[in-house]
Amino acid sequence: MVHSKVVIIGSGPAAHTAAIYLSRAELKPVMYEGMLAGGTAAGGQLTTTTDIENFPGFPDGIGGSELMENMRKQSTRFGTEIITETITRVDFSKRPFRLWKEWSDGPDEEPAHTADAVIIATGANARRLDLPGEEKYWQNGISACAVCDGAVPIFRNKPLFVIGGGDSAAEEAMFLTKYGSHVTVLVRKDKLRASKAMAKRLLANPKVTVRFNTVATQVLGEEIPRGLMTHLKVKNVVTGEEETLDANGLFYAVGHDPATTLVKGQIELDSEGYIVTQPGTSYTSVPGVFAAGDVQDKRYRQAITSAGSGCIAALEAEKFLAEEEAGEDESPAVKTEVGHSRIEPAVAEPDAQSAQKKKGNEPATAEYKQNPLL
Repeated sequence: MVHSKVVIIGSGPAAHTAAIYLSRAELKPVMYEGMLAGGTAAGGQLTTTTDIENFPGFPDGIGGSELMENMRKQSTRFGTEIITETITRVDFSKRPFRLWKEWSDGPDEEPAHTADAVIIATGANARRLDLPGEEKYWQNGISACAVCDGAVPIFRNKPLFVIGGGDSAAEEAMFLTKYGSHVTVLVRKDKLRASKAMAKRLLANPKVTVRFNTVATQVLGEEIPRGLMTHLKVKNVVTGEEETLDANGLFYAVGHDPATTLVKGQIELDSEGYIVTQPGTSYTSVPGVFAAGDVQDKRYRQAITSAGSGCIAALEAEKFLAEEEAGEDESPAVKTEVGHSRIEPAVAEPDAQSAQKKKGNEPATAEYKQNPLL
């Protein structure tokens, strides 16, 4: 069994940014980058992206895999130990936290690693539809992020399609009107799930057509290596009518699945499975466990915001460990039950007057521990 001050679980921009900051702080972080964890290669969702044009510092753009390889090299340069294995079981009920690796995670197995602090940066995977032709034209016409890829030259002044009926689909469709010649939104049902205000804006946009009761059935395109998507087959689910339409871009807006199975029941998750963090911080419901990147961000989901949240998690983990070593935390009894979004010291009020005073205020939360954002 190996012990480290801090372990990072994940391998995307959030994980590597955290690793860079922690290793430069001489905390000797260990990163478990996973072995095709959740079906995704080390490096996360960016490894499925071709050209990234909105990450600062690369005026000519950079490939997703190349960017993640550069981040990995930077992490190791400063001393991060990267282990290409998957953590499949954790115990956050007491410190040091315990972690088990894949194939060695049975109930009678000893943990492979223990840590005083853990950063969860396991990300979220865009849902796919497994359409015929999807794999062939993924990132060659098909994307799950309009903000990331919409400005790419292959989509400019071309007919584009969005699949989905919620707010995200509406937002992505309106964003794409800046670049495409026209945007068609395919909605399986006979109405939008988006909010009334968002639906009204979408339907009023002259560059958008919403086709209800319609699904995509096949993606077609150039039959050459790295060929581009050129057409989309669609079907009306009411009449059964099928059409083949000109389409140079297809954007999925059908949701993401956060990679939180590992921590379910250990820390608080929201109704969609994302880790709940204190606003403006990386603090989870368990002191010493931090979350960064898309695993706790269902709104922005950008490489740059993930990297920023990785920095936040590293700085807060460093502060937490420094306070622990200084002996500032003298009362380890802490409420960490799943379902509580606040970290409340489990101590009794000294008198009724103090209790009444606290009742009308936010729960007292120490810093790591005196962060005004809590």
